[in-house]
Amino acid sequence: MLHNYRAQLPAEKCPTGDEQFLMEEVWVIQEAKGIRLPNFLPRSAFLAILKNRIETISHMPRELVDTVWEYVEKLTIQIMLRHCENYPQLKTASQRAIEGLIDKIRDRSCKFVKDMIDMELVSDYTSNPDYMKSWVELMKEEKLFMQSIEDYSKPTKISLKAFGTVEVGHLRPHVYVAEQAFDIRMRLTAYWKTIVLRLVDGVAFHILHAIKCLVEDELEAELINELIGAKKAGLERMLEESPATAAKRARLKKSVELLKQSKDVVASIMDRIVADGDI
Repeated sequence: MLHNYRAQLPAEKCPTGDEQFLMEEVWVIQEAKGIRLPNFLPRSAFLAILKNRIETISHMPRELVDTVWEYVEKLTIQIMLRHCENYPQLKTASQRAIEGLIDKIRDRSCKFVKDMIDMELVSDYTSNPDYMKSWVELMKEEKLFMQSIEDYSKPTKISLKAFGTVEVGHLRPHVYVAEQAFDIRMRLTAYWKTIVLRLVDGVAFHILHAIKCLVEDELEAELINELIGAKKAGLERMLEESPATAAKRARLKKSVELLKQSKDVVASIMDRIVADGDI
């Protein structure tokens, strides 16, 4: 499940919502335009685009934890019921305890992944030195990119290592912000790898830790609480007859009473027969 989750996350290339290369960055930069130094990269533009990118994958960690805990719940119930085969009175209570515990753990996991996404939306930060290395490497193609936009004699299609062959002719009317748009896209591409790494490793460690706590601590306590409970009320509930058993007992008692009555009737008949024979 974790490998599928990792494979579904767009790790190598930050997801985009634009059909034309860099146009989303261009529109955001124009909206964030203010009175400032020329060629100044507005951080608000970077954060706005980053937020849009993260929101496109925000559902994936939640779907993963839902899938994991659904699987863990089924597996735990199967194992517990197998161990309770000779103790049928424990099956219902054990299953109820497991379902209730997994629901609580699932809620904690959902809150954890929600907090992870919320933290990514707060700011852009990483201490990973690979970010700067990746960005510097990506920016080496900036000169080729700008030449294709500024020089109308150049082809409008260029090949970039991170994106393959892209069309840039539509950016020529926006040459005044094209350099900034390119810079933002390269920063997003370099930073995106860090985001994906945090989302994968963070969720993986959380799930492993939660399962460890479930097996070593929480499951036993929950079963004891459900089976025994306060003032041993759980034991009293287990000793109580189920409605089906009570109905069978009532039918059996009625049958015994009928047999007794039949015995008395037969004995009375036999006495009369003996008396008539003596006469």
